[in-house]
Amino acid sequence: MIQVQPFASLGRFQNDWLDARHHFSFGHYHDDARMGVGALLVWNDDEIAPGRGFDPHPHRDMEIVTYVRSGAITHKDSLGNEGRTEAGDVQVMHAGTGIVHGEFNVESTATRLFQIWIVPGKRGVTPGWGTRSFPTGTDGLVALADGRPVADGTALKLHADAAVLAAKLAPGQTVTHTNPHKC
Repeated sequence: MIQVQPFASLGRFQNDWLDARHHFSFGHYHDDARMGVGALLVWNDDEIAPGRGFDPHPHRDMEIVTYVRSGAITHKDSLGNEGRTEAGDVQVMHAGTGIVHGEFNVESTATRLFQIWIVPGKRGVTPGWGTRSFPTGTDGLVALADGRPVADGTALKLHADAAVLAAKLAPGQTVTHTNPHKC
């Protein structure tokens, strides 16, 4: 069932460099009615000030998808991965057996992104990270990150029976998704 949550009703954390909205309970924000949906645990809408970001910190057994809406984010982790993901692109980090990473907005303007946490279908996978450009010239929804059995291998891999889908729509354009699973 779809529930519309007005942006102003979302949980919020704000300091001098981060303005975060939480679609589900996260950090200091707790709402028993918003505890995620199935394996989807976190969906944060973050705005990160220029020259600021998240210092290195650990994660374990989580699939973390970041979709950059404007600006760019620079990732660096304990595996030696380092890269920049810009507006319209996506990155996936497999926390698996453990990874330490930091993410910074090294740009001169604010960065807005969605950060999505999905519980993996299996614990203890090998940690990893990857980034991908949003495909151009496509109609309808495109899988940006996908771990479903029907995944065609074009999206970033998820270690979960889940997918993050997106579409580029013109004003007034719509897209329809038929979910083969009964929710």
